[in-house]
This record gives sequence, C-alpha cells and structure tokens, in this order.
Amino acid sequence: MSELDIYRRQGFGKESGFGDRPALLVVDFVNGFTDPDRFGGGNILDAVTNTKALLAKARQASLPVAFTRVVYAADGSDAGVFCLKVPALRSLTEDAPESQVVSDLAPAMGEHVVCRIQPSAFFGTGLADWLVARHVDTVLVAGCTTSGCVRASVVDSMSHNFRTVVVTDCVGDRAEAPHQASLFDMGQKYADLMTSHGVMGRLGQIA
Repeated sequence: MSELDIYRRQGFGKESGFGDRPALLVVDFVNGFTDPDRFGGGNILDAVTNTKALLAKARQASLPVAFTRVVYAADGSDAGVFCLKVPALRSLTEDAPESQVVSDLAPAMGEHVVCRIQPSAFFGTGLADWLVARHVDTVLVAGCTTSGCVRASVVDSMSHNFRTVVVTDCVGDRAEAPHQASLFDMGQKYADLMTSHGVMGRLGQIA
C-alpha cells in the first residue's frame, strides 16, 4: 500500500470547494524574501511572476486583496522567539527596503496590507475580521515560503472556517523538498490545491 493510499483510505484529501466570495491573500512577496542573497531562492521568483497575472485577474473580478509584510520595531522591542530562530528577521522594519512588497505586485488603493511579527497572516492581525466584514468565504493563497508563512497562514485560514485554496504555481520556497512536502500536506488536510490557470478560470465566472 502506498503512502497516498493510506491517506485515501483514512479519508484525507477531500475538497472543501470554491465558495461564492473569494479573496486573494499574497503572503510575503517582499523584496527580502524574493532576494536569494537574503531570505529568498528556489522557485520564489517564478511564483512572483505567476502571481502577477493572478493579481490582475483578482482585481478585474473586484476581489478583496490582502498582502502581508513581516515588520518589526526598529528597536527590536517586539522581536520574539521567531527572531531567536531567525535573527536576521529583525532587519525587516517598517522603512526597510527588504520589507516592502515587490514593485510588480504593489498594493493598489483600497487593498489591505497586513504587518505582522509571527508566521501566520492571521495571528494577532485582525485579518479574519477584515475578511468577514467583506463576506469572504474562500481565501486564495499565493506567496512564500510554502513551508513557512504560507503554510502557517493556510492552517489558520482553515481554522477560521474559510475555504482555502493554495495556488500551487503562485507559492514558492527556497528549497524544493519542503515546498513539495508542504503542498502535499496542505492538500490532504487544510486546503484545496489549484493552479493559477484553474483559479483564474473560476474568477472569470465571477467577473
């Protein structure tokens, strides 16, 4: 019996589906996380390129759009255990160029920018309330890294009872093995997996 057969036999991997009111969440596509010399590497730049078309389609369909940035106080007063694991994160302050959303995906007027100090886009940020106020039932997730802040955000999105879709070619990681393992795990337990082509086809039915 294969590993996938075990998951199937135990009832994992069902679809939660695509609701009537999706929103797009773009996790940490900032300069520092797209720079291989800082926090980037792997397939992250390819994921940014693919997200450009997805973001344009989301805007055409008038979806709520939210971006995340990791932002710490300049004096490090809010740095916690996450920064013990990755001390260089403390350089991501409000004015740091590395903490700014990449220019190709720059937020438009009316789009929400979430500044956070923990891996999940939902932890202590009010993002869930912002989505609920806009009657969102489905969160489409792009961003990086697949095994880190994307995965943490996906788990919390599902935990807040949003149908959650990981856009597989719009998420990236600095290493292929954790990228693929995280996609598999999220698809089995927390989210549906769809390509940007598939998602944009669904959004075309909404626009």
